[in-house]
Amino acid sequence: MPRYIEPVFRPPSEARSLIFQITVGCSQNQCRFCGMYKGKRFHLRPVKEILAEIAELPASYRTRVERVFLADGDALVYPFEGLVTILNALASTFPGLTRIGSYASPNSLTTKTVEQLQLLREKKLRILYFGLESGDDETLQQINKGFDSNRMAELALMARQAGMKLSVTAILGLAGRTRSLEHARATAAWVNRVNPEYFSLLTLFHRHNEPFVRSLEQCNHRELLLEARELLCHLAPQRTILRSNHVSNFLNLAGSYPKDRERLIADLDRAMVRAAQLPGFMDQVPAYEEEYY
Repeated sequence: MPRYIEPVFRPPSEARSLIFQITVGCSQNQCRFCGMYKGKRFHLRPVKEILAEIAELPASYRTRVERVFLADGDALVYPFEGLVTILNALASTFPGLTRIGSYASPNSLTTKTVEQLQLLREKKLRILYFGLESGDDETLQQINKGFDSNRMAELALMARQAGMKLSVTAILGLAGRTRSLEHARATAAWVNRVNPEYFSLLTLFHRHNEPFVRSLEQCNHRELLLEARELLCHLAPQRTILRSNHVSNFLNLAGSYPKDRERLIADLDRAMVRAAQLPGFMDQVPAYEEEYY
């Protein structure tokens, strides 16, 4: 059975997936805003350990597994030959397996070629969850992302060329008040360039990132809603599903671009009107408890 070194994270859409932790932590564990893996030392788990965990799954359970998620923070960084071996074992063990997913940092994508990604896709690694955070280079520099927006777009387009589905995330409030609207416009421009299948909005919150949060002039609810509206108005991808269903969000949006563009903006406008009727709410800075993440 799978054994985990806690904490283990997965995207909301992988809630029903069986998780195998093939790496521990994140190979790019330097981003100032992110506290997900600060308590872990990054390392690869040996292939033989993963194969043993796969083999231990009871036969009665194997036919029920349709999706698998590979953890931790950027499992795509796993060496190619070992990753192929793991994918082969998953496919042969779970006859109903339809899709395997993984987080993919920009750093992990630099370790693979288009041809390698194409082979991984053939072996059912079909979706990569990519943390863009922002399309604004100044914001990316402030958070110590390690890559500029253009390089991340090149890497994301390489994955798309290989036939991978991309689920991209960006973070409202990440630039603070100083570059809120620049952050929104540049992020929208990046999404328009890459056209990922999925684009999700998160909201900056506190978790093992206090020095970074203290360095910002944080956005209040009003400013976060205006930032989201600026982003929605500048988004023009060809076929992208938009979500803001992460626990960090105080506004849930769901729709597809370009079909639902006007409706999404109208939904946000209505939410702003309702929020303005709550005394003091719009001028408050969001506060989040650690256990919610």
